[in-house]
Amino acid sequence: MSSLGRPMRGWAALVPFLLASACERAATSSPSATPTAAIAGPRVVLPSAAVYLVEVARTPEEQAQGLMFRESLPDRTGMLFLFTDGAPHQFWMKNTMIPLDMIWMDGGGRVLFVSANTPPCKADPCPSYGPDVPAASVLEIAGGLPEKEKLTVGSRISFEEVPK
Repeated sequence: MSSLGRPMRGWAALVPFLLASACERAATSSPSATPTAAIAGPRVVLPSAAVYLVEVARTPEEQAQGLMFRESLPDRTGMLFLFTDGAPHQFWMKNTMIPLDMIWMDGGGRVLFVSANTPPCKADPCPSYGPDVPAASVLEIAGGLPEKEKLTVGSRISFEEVPK
């Protein structure tokens, strides 16, 4: 045997070990192998089973501000407006920079009305949107999602970890 054969045999023995080690590292660092972290905080589950993390607007000041002046909305996020007065609630898009989907619901999360892809208001007077019936809550999410998220009048949205 030549002296060249011995180093080659050493490398040949090492190759399967290196490949196994590399595959193990790839499997443990792959996003599909990592369990999805649960979304923490107030959220809604739409009819499509998509989960949206929401900011909750409870006070008159928070409700008046809404999503005004925001230039974008991260995926699967939104704002939930909660009402206790049993009255109709109409919304406008003044100082809102992005199109929104607005979904009005009764106390059980049943969808009463959907204003899909509602455009920002560029000049006064701004139109108002919404039904003339009482609503317990309104959900605002990025515009253009009702069809994808299966949001139609009569469908149900469930609330998770939303303070009463």
